[in-house]
Amino acid sequence: MNKRELGQSGLYVSEIGLGCMSLPPNKQEAQKIVNAAIHHGITYFDTADLYDKGENEVVVGHALKGKRQDMFLATKVGNKLNVDGSGWTWDSSKSYITSQVKKSLTRLQTDYIDLYQLHGGTMEDNLEEAVDAFESLKKEGLIRTYGISSIRPNVIERLFSKSAASSVMMQYSMLDRRPEEWFDLISAHGASVVTRGSLAKGLLTSEALRRAEQSSGYLEYSKELLIDTLSELENHSQDLSSLALAFVLQHKQVSAILVGASSEHQINDTMQAYHQPISNSTLDQAKNLLRDDRYKEHRI
Repeated sequence: MNKRELGQSGLYVSEIGLGCMSLPPNKQEAQKIVNAAIHHGITYFDTADLYDKGENEVVVGHALKGKRQDMFLATKVGNKLNVDGSGWTWDSSKSYITSQVKKSLTRLQTDYIDLYQLHGGTMEDNLEEAVDAFESLKKEGLIRTYGISSIRPNVIERLFSKSAASSVMMQYSMLDRRPEEWFDLISAHGASVVTRGSLAKGLLTSEALRRAEQSSGYLEYSKELLIDTLSELENHSQDLSSLALAFVLQHKQVSAILVGASSEHQINDTMQAYHQPISNSTLDQAKNLLRDDRYKEHRI
């Protein structure tokens, strides 16, 4: 497994990371999936305090026990669960961030978090206060670096203009190329991109056409255009998943792809796709078949 630096943090992550939200709540079942990921060279694990009301962090912490020193562990903060369990509200205040990190550390059974991420954000936030919280946590040694999970370019640009954040997590795939417009800006601030949704809800796997037939389209792709595009992509590659991963990783601004897995089989399939070589000419041909959309909202 290749590794890439996360921004200019001096920290390195495996090119494929495990997005832990899909892990089963059963610790034994989750352990098997995490062990399979580690067996394949995955060292980057991402969760959030929101997932399963904090229980996902507990599951991840249990699964990484005894292996923590060799792993890169990321979690997120900012979504405050309502007391009655009815949902959550947004809170990016320093007091909330500094109180929640201790709870995450306890659930994760660790003394530090490698990457602590703001789990969203709006232009109304006091981002200076959030940045101050993250910088204070770095000085205390409770986190090693910080970033944001967001698809709002105006929020992303504002955060990087006021901080030394290392990363942005964004939905990005062959079927959702909206983030490409912002890659250079992110890189110019010494940060990098971590992607999620790079298999587009299974549309970029061996189940592509079946899933497309059952869908009403995807983002700006109508159902008809989606089916046509996926058919053309399959004609240019023996393995659509391999093409999808290679398409994302061809960008130097991308540090890692987060993939979800609810079984060992899914991990094995992903890693087989990751190791399948894809030529530059195949990538160029694929690019010519794809929409080149841009974000319509939350513009700078």
